[in-house]
Amino acid sequence: MRAFIFPGQGNQAVGMGSALAGASRAARDVFDEVDEALGQNLSRLMRDGPDEQLRLTENAQPAIMAHSIAVLRTMGMKLADVADFVAGHSLGEYSALCAAGSFDLSTTAKLLKLRGQAMQQAVPVGEGAMAALLGADLALAQKIADAAAQGEVCTVANDNDPSQVVISGHKGAIDRAIELAKEMGAKRAIALPVSAPFHCPLMQPAAEAMRDALSYVVLAEPAVPLYANVTAQSETDPDTIRNQLVDQVTGMVRWRESVANMFDAGVHEFVEIGGKVLGAMVKRIAPDASVTSVVTIEDVETLAKEIA
Repeated sequence: MRAFIFPGQGNQAVGMGSALAGASRAARDVFDEVDEALGQNLSRLMRDGPDEQLRLTENAQPAIMAHSIAVLRTMGMKLADVADFVAGHSLGEYSALCAAGSFDLSTTAKLLKLRGQAMQQAVPVGEGAMAALLGADLALAQKIADAAAQGEVCTVANDNDPSQVVISGHKGAIDRAIELAKEMGAKRAIALPVSAPFHCPLMQPAAEAMRDALSYVVLAEPAVPLYANVTAQSETDPDTIRNQLVDQVTGMVRWRESVANMFDAGVHEFVEIGGKVLGAMVKRIAPDASVTSVVTIEDVETLAKEIA
């Protein structure tokens, strides 16, 4: 079985999608539709920068999604014919749902623009932070977070793979966690260059904004089941998925468990659409799985031959 997986924030880069758009009418159509939906020339920002504007959460989230969907549509295949499941890392969950037909492209772009704005506005700049703990599993990361909290928010945000866990919360608590990490057994702790503390209780205002926004949009049953970030289980019920997308804003991204559960369910082929970050995580979680990253037109052509 095969799963298509979709990357999250941090995957943006100036120039993303420009060569693909030059080679594919389908890709250009995706970028044009997203630009129109947002009333913003996002495709030009993706192509030309500046980088600091593209990195802004409200731009990075729809840009990464647009790039993934452009890659997917360039493939010219019906998703249900080539994939058994979809999953995405954080915002990538929206890309996965768009790919599976739960959201149309314009709706997905608008939701991610709003999500990015709401997450940025939930916590004043400088009050929150995130850090990656390397050489730490979930249990150790939780111990470090608990020791560093001291009355502030400090919690696991992303359980990425057996050797990389991201924590999130108040800046003071994250600073303490970085100091404590090595003596408590982590290999390294690295402060992340993010503008807000994602996937922690401080994001509750953003969760409420998404609850409101999602209540107004059509969410159809996906063409193939989605492995959800917050449960690490497959789901097809639209109302359940809607609630999970709200919970995901403050909840932990259970990526390690999601991949492990997919592998246990018989998924031994993972195809990352529009990025090259998740594949390395998959190999650390399920070393026997095969991983393919599809970013360029050459990647698309190679995969098309393999799947045909």
